[in-house]
Amino acid sequence: MGSDSGSAGPDSGVDKGHGGGSTTTLAGPFTQVAAGAIFSCGLRPDGSVVCWGDDFRGQAEPPAGPFTQISAGGTHICGLRTDGSAVCWGDNSFGQSTARPETFTQISAGSYSTCALRPDGTASCWGSNSDGESSPPAGTFTQISTGEGHTCGLRADGSINCWGTNEYGQCTVPAGAFIQVSARFRFTCGLRANGTISCWGTNDFGQASPPAGTFTQISTGQQHACGLRSDGVALCWGEDSNGQASPPTGIFTQISAGHANTCGLQADGTALCWGYGGYEQAMPASGTFRQVSAGTYNTCGLRTDGSAFCWGDNYFGKSSPPAGTFTQISAGGAHTCALQTDGSASCWGDNGSGESTPPAGAFVQICTGLIHSCGLRDDGSVACWGDNAVYGQSTPPAGTFTQISAGSHHTCGLRIDGTVACWGDNERGQSTPPTGTFTQISAGQAHTCGLRTDGTATCWGDNFYRESKPPTGTFTQISAGFAYTCGLRSDSSVACWGTNGAGKTIPPAGPFTQIALGWDHACGVRSDGSLDCWGDSVLP
Repeated sequence: MGSDSGSAGPDSGVDKGHGGGSTTTLAGPFTQVAAGAIFSCGLRPDGSVVCWGDDFRGQAEPPAGPFTQISAGGTHICGLRTDGSAVCWGDNSFGQSTARPETFTQISAGSYSTCALRPDGTASCWGSNSDGESSPPAGTFTQISTGEGHTCGLRADGSINCWGTNEYGQCTVPAGAFIQVSARFRFTCGLRANGTISCWGTNDFGQASPPAGTFTQISTGQQHACGLRSDGVALCWGEDSNGQASPPTGIFTQISAGHANTCGLQADGTALCWGYGGYEQAMPASGTFRQVSAGTYNTCGLRTDGSAFCWGDNYFGKSSPPAGTFTQISAGGAHTCALQTDGSASCWGDNGSGESTPPAGAFVQICTGLIHSCGLRDDGSVACWGDNAVYGQSTPPAGTFTQISAGSHHTCGLRIDGTVACWGDNERGQSTPPTGTFTQISAGQAHTCGLRTDGTATCWGDNFYRESKPPTGTFTQISAGFAYTCGLRSDSSVACWGTNGAGKTIPPAGPFTQIALGWDHACGVRSDGSLDCWGDSVLP
């Protein structure tokens, strides 16, 4: 929850809304972008790959590079290494991520299959072959494009050959010479030698009705398509329910249309993406931060100048912090709280249960749960506000505490003698701490974890996903989320355990100085103040 610290995202200044269209800028430089089904990846000049968006199948967790080309499919992605070998990751339900041990010059990932060109120009395909899409014809090609149920290849004479299902006419190529082909869901587009575009197949959203004019590149998405004009301006057509066919102004050098999103590469190497972005709470943030806090579907961070920056879901305005300087921030369920320099608490977002109405006075620490908040005063007493009707999570015991942490419906505090006291929901035993002394605690959704004086971790409460079964070793910080836990080891690396939905228990390599866990995403602050987040950044 937002009980320990917080997190941040791209400096787009755009309200992400509640899963609708948005435009996001990602700091580069990149040499190529590839948009898949609600996830995207970028290829950096050093050959490394960075991915963002949905990670339900591990598609946003690229292996180490270097790579020379990438191609994003439905929920998997493939890349070519410098030696020409292919590597794929993400969904492998149909074998689409099991690349053949051959050498290739170009690769194309489709919805459930992948095809690549060998150095001699022949095609090799793997994955689903239910419609013959992975059974290429003989002969050589200069470019290949894999869609959903069909594949198309460009031959040296400019003709296009398509194979697989032709139910919607997506394999019925018009006559003429082409210089590029792009296949996707039930339709195909080709760029002719004179720069005009021809499309064929289903046209229920106008995706097969390209505009007039000349283009230099095309890319087909699920039910929309985009092209780059000779002056670098992007133009899209077809379905636009999420803004995926409404490109921003600017000059682009490359474009990639995904499922309901599109990404373009600008001349300076930055990537600009538009369309469906979910909540984007796990998007990488630019700038330097001193603290991060991950909420349910948003993230907030404190910059080095003390200003607050939030991104992700902005329902109830929880990702719209007020101006000012803060010393600590905590993102919760549908609200966020922060401490101002004078120690007073400021909260914003949902206030249906009074969780965003803090009492007067000064605090030294603040934490937010699902629909309640708590603050630690300078005399060591705890004050809580918000929901308290069922579990009593906002009724702290008397005594002196040094640290507090709010979970979904329970709260825990570290007493001055190092013992732990918890109150609120105890259905899973999350409010029944073990004996002994601790140096730090973190309350999650239905479990709680703490660090003992020797640096080892102890957890209690729900353990269905082994979220309360920490590994051996010593830690300097621990954070409990929704059915998973992460700890910052003494060597500044991160170890996570529990359920791995959206890849939230697969952290990037360190070092980190602080970590924070949300519902299905986590973020960490690196030693240079930059942020790195992992897990789900969209709703699956």
